[in-house]
Amino acid sequence: MGNMTILIDKPLWHFKGERFSHLVSDSSFEELHDFAAKLGLPEQAFHGDHYDIPERFWQRAIDLGATATDSREVVRRLRKAGLRKSYKITSDVPTRERLKE
Repeated sequence: MGNMTILIDKPLWHFKGERFSHLVSDSSFEELHDFAAKLGLPEQAFHGDHYDIPERFWQRAIDLGATATDSREVVRRLRKAGLRKSYKITSDVPTRERLKE
């Protein structure tokens, strides 16, 4: 997988009775989308700069090469890479479909 780093925080975020993690890349959205596709995540799980990952996917993400870390480190690395987005989804964020164009 080269020098990319996919990061995942612990599944601490509650939503509709499940716990979720955040999956991010510290280098590009393209590698994030590629990793998410390998993990079998739907495009709807992408939220501007991260994927929301149900707890049941956490270990598989680790097995595929994601690095476990805490939420603060996830945000720090996104900011350092210039990939941190606001919570408002904008049309300039590259989705998997836009990367194929």
